[in-house]
Amino acid sequence: MRYTGPKAKLCRRLGVNLFGTDKYTKILRKRQSKPGVHGAKFGKKSEYGKQLDEKQKARFVFGLSERQMANCFQKAVSQEGDTGQNLLRIFERRLDNVIYISQFAVTRMQARQMVSHGHFTLNGRRVDIPSMIVRPGDKIQLIPKFAKSPLYGDLDKLKDYSPKWLSVDLKKLTVEVLALPEVDDLEKSIDSQLIVEYYSR
Repeated sequence: MRYTGPKAKLCRRLGVNLFGTDKYTKILRKRQSKPGVHGAKFGKKSEYGKQLDEKQKARFVFGLSERQMANCFQKAVSQEGDTGQNLLRIFERRLDNVIYISQFAVTRMQARQMVSHGHFTLNGRRVDIPSMIVRPGDKIQLIPKFAKSPLYGDLDKLKDYSPKWLSVDLKKLTVEVLALPEVDDLEKSIDSQLIVEYYSR
């Protein structure tokens, strides 16, 4: 199950803007204590508490269910190299995340909804599964009939932004996956080693 409770409280509990909009950044600046009557009195967390918080942070940032999170970890373990980096690389390559970092959506949550409603094609085929993992050579395109939607009305005002592993063309409404994301391209707000430790207990 995905989280559907109060988002501001969750951001305050984990101490980070999990949902990407300025609203939650302002709330964190204004109210830095944990939520609840005893929020200001919380002391140091145990190692397990830190590991759990980091796992939860990754879940909420990327919009994953517990089962999806565990499955991603198992995939990361089965791959060669650093498990933590493998895990973050899997998160980055989710279709909804690619739509988000390519600037088609303001938040990952919005990107997930866009994909779920079938706004994009992957290699010429319409897709509606946000968790699909993209590969080098994949081409994503906004379906032309959706280009007139207010959701995409400001794209022509944005500057093309492409991490090194993507080629984004906001005029043609396309994204091409050039390579796998490098370490510098991975989400900086998440300590993947703590997540590895959580699942390795």
